Amino acid sequence: MNVELQPIAQKVHTGQRLDAADARALFASEDIWAIGRLADTVRRRMHGDTTYYNVNRHFNYSNVCALSCKFCDFYRKRNEAGAYEFSTDDARDQARRAREAGATELHVVGGLHPYLPFSYYTDMLRAIKDEYPQLHVKAFTAVEVVHLARIDKRPNDLEGVLRDLQDAGLGSLPGGGAEVFDDRCHDEAYKGKIRSDKWLEVHDAAHRLGLMSNATILYGHIESVDDRINHLLMLRDAQDRAIDNGWPGRFQTVIPLPFIPGESALKHLPGPTGLGDLKMLAICRLVLDNFDHVKTFWIMQTLELSQLALQFGVDDIDGTVVWYDITKVKRDGSTHQETTAGELRRTIVEAGFAPVERDTLYRRVERDGPAWRVVETEPAGAV
Repeated sequence: MNVELQPIAQKVHTGQRLDAADARALFASEDIWAIGRLADTVRRRMHGDTTYYNVNRHFNYSNVCALSCKFCDFYRKRNEAGAYEFSTDDARDQARRAREAGATELHVVGGLHPYLPFSYYTDMLRAIKDEYPQLHVKAFTAVEVVHLARIDKRPNDLEGVLRDLQDAGLGSLPGGGAEVFDDRCHDEAYKGKIRSDKWLEVHDAAHRLGLMSNATILYGHIESVDDRINHLLMLRDAQDRAIDNGWPGRFQTVIPLPFIPGESALKHLPGPTGLGDLKMLAICRLVLDNFDHVKTFWIMQTLELSQLALQFGVDDIDGTVVWYDITKVKRDGSTHQETTAGELRRTIVEAGFAPVERDTLYRRVERDGPAWRVVETEPAGAV
């Protein structure tokens, strides 16, 4: 191990919290294997060799968006070629398909559609839960929640909006829309999107209401190392806030998302490398000591790299997904991005870990074909 990492290793082994200077040293180090071993130490301390996966589906209800973020290859303007918006009946059909597949979760996100009313979203949630009551609906990024508050003319009542969504069937919040918490990056790459204070305000409100949520960071575009570090420290502070206040909800996992240029306005950028992905995942595990889980999103990091990431602090390999339209690593234009539960288990076992199926709240699942039940009332593996 390089000498610059030895003080950090001492902190890791004694359970001390890392600071910004430690994170900067980790990013600067080329000793990727030592960084991986440190992250693996923390991961095994928290979870042993347990690695989580779930049987899920994604539903992108519309790609019509009022924003034009430069990094995004997903959004369309209404009536533009490729634009779509699904109906409540389509959402009900997604729930039916999820039930037939034995999915425990439906992940629902979309663009900031400027013309759909608030009732569209509550009706969609009710249709999903009516069709498949057992299904957990993880839906709407913080950016979408703020948009829904605006279209319902309640911009200052985020808790009220979340409560209405919760009453209609919302189970938890995903972590998207965070990008990088930096005003320079915001103004250059995703101007018009909510800033970090509003994103964190939404998640604070969700946590006060007892909704669990996730967090992301989009890396490998125009951000600096310090931007990444500041983002992680802001997430850590927000989690401390939830814990210290005794709020019933909190962040469950962080999902670092590599920038994929695609056909976006930033397509001239190369995006992160495989080693860069592994380092980012490991540093997330080391810095976010109050987050129970670190997830690799195999759709963006590939299943092969995600397998290796299990030795770099990652304890969750995500789920079966099926249909995903926001990013396409293979660049073949296909929205059918699916793997099987068997393939996820095989991937985990080959890496030397023990696969455990979970539900959205990290409770262990017992399965008999498409039929399933939760066998733990408390989240599995929580610190």
